[in-house]
Amino acid sequence: MATEQMTGADVLLRVFEEEGVEVVFGIPGGATIPVFDKLYHKTEAGELRFILTRHEQGAAHAADGYARATGRVGVCTATSGPGALNLVTGLCTAHMDSIPVVAITGQVKTAAIGTDAFQEADTTGVTVPITKHNYLVKDPAELAHVVREAFFIARTGRPGPVLIDLPADVSAGPGVWTERDVSNLRGYRPPEKGDPEAITQAAAMISRAEKPILYIGGGVIASGAADLIKELAEKANIYVVHTLMGKGAFPETHLLSAGMPGMHGVVPACYGLRDAGLIIAIGVRFDDRVTGDLSKFAQGAEIIHIDIDPAEHNKVVQPDVAIAGDAREVLAQLVPQVQPRPRGEWEEQMAQWQKDHPLRYTQPPEGIAPQYVVEQIYEVTGGEAIITTEVGQNQMWAAQYYKVDRPRHFLSSGGLGTMGYGFPAAIGAQMGCPDAVVWDIAGDGSIQMNIQELATAVINKLPVKVAILNNSYLGMVRQWQELFYDRRYSGTDLTGNPDFVRVAEAYGAVGIKVGAPEEVRAAIEKAMEVDDRPVFIDFAVVKEENVFPMIPAGKSPDDLMEHQPD
Repeated sequence: MATEQMTGADVLLRVFEEEGVEVVFGIPGGATIPVFDKLYHKTEAGELRFILTRHEQGAAHAADGYARATGRVGVCTATSGPGALNLVTGLCTAHMDSIPVVAITGQVKTAAIGTDAFQEADTTGVTVPITKHNYLVKDPAELAHVVREAFFIARTGRPGPVLIDLPADVSAGPGVWTERDVSNLRGYRPPEKGDPEAITQAAAMISRAEKPILYIGGGVIASGAADLIKELAEKANIYVVHTLMGKGAFPETHLLSAGMPGMHGVVPACYGLRDAGLIIAIGVRFDDRVTGDLSKFAQGAEIIHIDIDPAEHNKVVQPDVAIAGDAREVLAQLVPQVQPRPRGEWEEQMAQWQKDHPLRYTQPPEGIAPQYVVEQIYEVTGGEAIITTEVGQNQMWAAQYYKVDRPRHFLSSGGLGTMGYGFPAAIGAQMGCPDAVVWDIAGDGSIQMNIQELATAVINKLPVKVAILNNSYLGMVRQWQELFYDRRYSGTDLTGNPDFVRVAEAYGAVGIKVGAPEEVRAAIEKAMEVDDRPVFIDFAVVKEENVFPMIPAGKSPDDLMEHQPD
């Protein structure tokens, strides 16, 4: 095997080149200076972009947003100790939502590991539970194949974040370039095609089903199976419900789209899952936000569960047919075997629920309805924008009122529910899709958690638009306090918020303040005209508006609250 002498940092960046890495998000530090010294030459030559974020959490979320929007592996980096630990929330966010990210962290020199040296932390120990895999590289000869493995593991099977902890002496010292095929790693065999017998059984169940429903999630998007979901739905006349992570995997404007079920899902989707005779679950993990009270979940339904991760089968529900395989590979075999189904009483019932239970809200006598803001963003962008969200009421209103027809156009922290996710994720999405219109739908609480990334967006001339639904509360917690804790608003009043317009302008961004409904559309249109810097729009929305429908935690669709209780 031919070898070539170079530094460890050279090896790392050469594998980046192999992997087609376009951009790296992060912050340097003492333990990563050797990498950044080599990175300097790459960036100067225009071979790679480095985006200096203002916080490592911003770097992790930006890499995550880049990955979700593009389908490629996102890359972030941080120094040892506090730098690496600041990536933790972002890595856990990616892990919970199965997003391919590779994180490179610096570490103290190998001889100092375990001595409590300056800025030392057990990064691999900390991140074992929140990464798909991680490495501490002590042998320079292993570095090239470790980095290749990291990218391969991150993007294959059930995607997820992989971390490489790189001691300073390994990155600065002699490295060894080696060629290696990592496509057949020992002990790593993600299932792909699924069991043919189980697929045939599932096809027969679908063909004869009287009350079927397709329940799809982020696994459909990860596998690139959206077109086959549409083919199956249309061929077999099956209504489709999607998780938050599955938003865009089936066109929400399609007649067979029943929307999102769960705690803040729409009535047709919630009732459809409740009363279905057959649930075809694809790329979902039966999250508690959807299932609610498990003893009452889909009591009369047979369940087909298709997922690439066998660990998800039987974890929450017991499927009648479990198929471990890539959604696209399985559907490619399943769809031809399914017989066309005529429209019947069940489909008419689903349509009736859609007619009888549309999303609705009341325009208040004073202030702005937050739902109206999201509707106007949808109308002005024609439903074509990439939407990121923060977490809380803003996230749910975005999910409810911005219809998405294509995969990778709705980026939100689902499993972890990470406040502060949306803005840096929008930066990553804009970097990966420079010609796209990118909007972050935010709350006044969440946006302040990574507001420092305004500098990142301004310096890189990223025209990200941020709609702040400003109600001066931590709105979702306040909603629960109103409905279930006798309006004891403990720790949720955000009195003292800054003037977001002046904050934006201080960073060099555009700031717009909107105080009345008649100003909403003009502000959105003005933001759309800005193409060389971010825009913050501060919408003064109704302070105590609540998100409905709502199923209280641990309850079932039988307990669904469609509107504000009297």
